[in-house]
Amino acid sequence: MDDLYVRAVRAALVGYLWFFAVIFIPAWTLHYWQGWAFFLTLSISTTLVTIYIALNDRGLLESRLHGGPAVEQTPAQKVITALASFVFVPAVVISVLDHRFRWSPDVPVWLSIAGNALGVLGIVMYFFVVRENRHAAAAVVVVEGQCVVSTGPYSIIRHPMYTGALLACIGMPLALGSWWGLLFVPLFVGWFAWRLLDEEEFLRGNLPGYEDYMHNVRYRLVPYVW
Repeated sequence: MDDLYVRAVRAALVGYLWFFAVIFIPAWTLHYWQGWAFFLTLSISTTLVTIYIALNDRGLLESRLHGGPAVEQTPAQKVITALASFVFVPAVVISVLDHRFRWSPDVPVWLSIAGNALGVLGIVMYFFVVRENRHAAAAVVVVEGQCVVSTGPYSIIRHPMYTGALLACIGMPLALGSWWGLLFVPLFVGWFAWRLLDEEEFLRGNLPGYEDYMHNVRYRLVPYVW
């Protein structure tokens, strides 16, 4: 098998194992349909998008495999990326513990399903982003030959990938059967806002045409809001 595909499969398996552990170790049971539904929903959705990338753009697949603080090019992004685990992992763990110990009232089944639907919608947005932008790397970088993408979802908002990720994060507590997990939503919004504002400053200085793009597309995350 091609080395790139081997690394992609290995990264996916490690990610799935980590994701499974973060959900089911705090739950301390496999009899947790909300956990299974959320795990399978996101795992299957992201796998399908990764397969699409692997079949259509090897360069993008390579760039998506390299993320984390060490790859970021600015000190701020290194800090922001390093803090991600301290925001998103506790959100999952607290949501699972809330469901396990019944700290808050039960989330209706339909609302839990709606949470998973938000996760799917977020991954669908991710798909449209990677289909439109072959430079949608996991880190904030500018490479030779890169140009501003202003078509597809980028014609509506500047950071559609972050919007998709935020939708999945908002749906996560509900999907896992937790009300307490919604307390993390302001942290999710704050983290993404911090990352994208710093990213915009970097792109303005390093990607020709990005400042003009910012003037043409006013909204960052949510159309007609911000």
